[in-house]
Amino acid sequence: MEPLTICVNSQTPLLQFLPPPEDTPGAAWPGSARLDEFDEGVEYRFSPGGVTRMVYPLLRRLLANGVLAGASWVALNSVGPRQVRADGLTLENVALDPLRMGGYAKTKEAIWSTVHGLEPPPAVDDLFWSEEFTEYAFYNRVTAERIRKLDADLDFDAFYIHDFQQMPVGQMLGSLKPKIFRWHIPFEAERIPESWRELFVSYLAEYDVVVVSTERYRAALTTLGYEGKSLRMYPYVDPREYRRPTKKVVEATCARWGVRPDDLVILVVARMDPTKAHDRAIQAVAKLVPAYPTVRLVLVGNGSFSAASGGLGLSKAARWRAHLEAMAHRLGVGERVIFTGHVGQEALDCFYERAQFTVLPSVNEGFGLVVVESWLHRRPALVTERAGIAELIQDGENGILFDPDDIGSLAQKMRELLDDDGTVSARLAQNALVTSKLCTLARAARGEAELLAMAIEA
Repeated sequence: MEPLTICVNSQTPLLQFLPPPEDTPGAAWPGSARLDEFDEGVEYRFSPGGVTRMVYPLLRRLLANGVLAGASWVALNSVGPRQVRADGLTLENVALDPLRMGGYAKTKEAIWSTVHGLEPPPAVDDLFWSEEFTEYAFYNRVTAERIRKLDADLDFDAFYIHDFQQMPVGQMLGSLKPKIFRWHIPFEAERIPESWRELFVSYLAEYDVVVVSTERYRAALTTLGYEGKSLRMYPYVDPREYRRPTKKVVEATCARWGVRPDDLVILVVARMDPTKAHDRAIQAVAKLVPAYPTVRLVLVGNGSFSAASGGLGLSKAARWRAHLEAMAHRLGVGERVIFTGHVGQEALDCFYERAQFTVLPSVNEGFGLVVVESWLHRRPALVTERAGIAELIQDGENGILFDPDDIGSLAQKMRELLDDDGTVSARLAQNALVTSKLCTLARAARGEAELLAMAIEA
């Protein structure tokens, strides 16, 4: 097959551009630029989150392997240049009027909260008749129009649309070219209200194939009423991105956040969002402190693109962190819970190396790539049974599963690992390292290349 040119679309952009200092006179972003013209950490940063962490390495690998001749990535990004070019990849930023952003964000968050089963549930029956939904539809329409204009110039071979925020794009493109849709968050048919199902199915039916993260989600598509082609592909990371820093570097890095050499570190890596259920981990650790006075719970992560000032500007991350801080003080473990906010990859590697084990406590989780990261660092992981990655875990063999609503059981499982002489942890870590090979970039690149070929040839 000849190298392809594709268009990728997601809500979250690969890059978040940082507003210039207020004292910079006449500062303005160029209409088009090269990525190497900007300084990372000064003028931009890479967006956190699984979608961008997966898609960028994948595109680079497919370009390097000759599967792709070029790729354009269209995303919502109101700050920064309209177009950024980088090594065969062109980032196309779509701006949305701030007056329309609020309605779009409310609809998106209502879908997110409902699919994740958060309480109290939003008003759902009339969601798709609301004014807010018109802004959601408008954003998707603007995105589809941008993609159509690019297609007129570049003649893409296929479109690859990512996640629930962009569902209507396939229908709005009005193109007969192959269209692939990847759903990244949990997909459970019973959580999707009856009044939404017909519209969801009509959106999904516009794609040639729908990709989900687990076999359970694939079965849920059928239960919902979707009759098209579906495929399960595990999310992935590039193992080469993860380093095992020296003990000296680890100690120096952790000391900056107040972690002492004799502390017992339990690590949670997750953005500040109620779905991530940091509160369960805090409550469990509070039960441990009397018997383990040196235990520390380290919470790494900040808000998502939705919470960023350059993104949707939602305040849920700040509210959730304030709630967690108040809870920790109320339970008497305020000094035992460390909030690091966002950290770079080097510091993250250090925290993984320093941890006795990691915990993914989410009340609902589309997959859970942080578990794979933990495995790559040879650290055992306690994983909520409601995560997609639980499909890969044999309890007690390559990980430990728990019910996030059973705080006592979670605390007991933590206690057992803290009391372990290293034998159990080593066995869990070794078995998990083998399992991690199912979630590597190399494996995904082969699967994605086959997916594109299948879509093109269908």
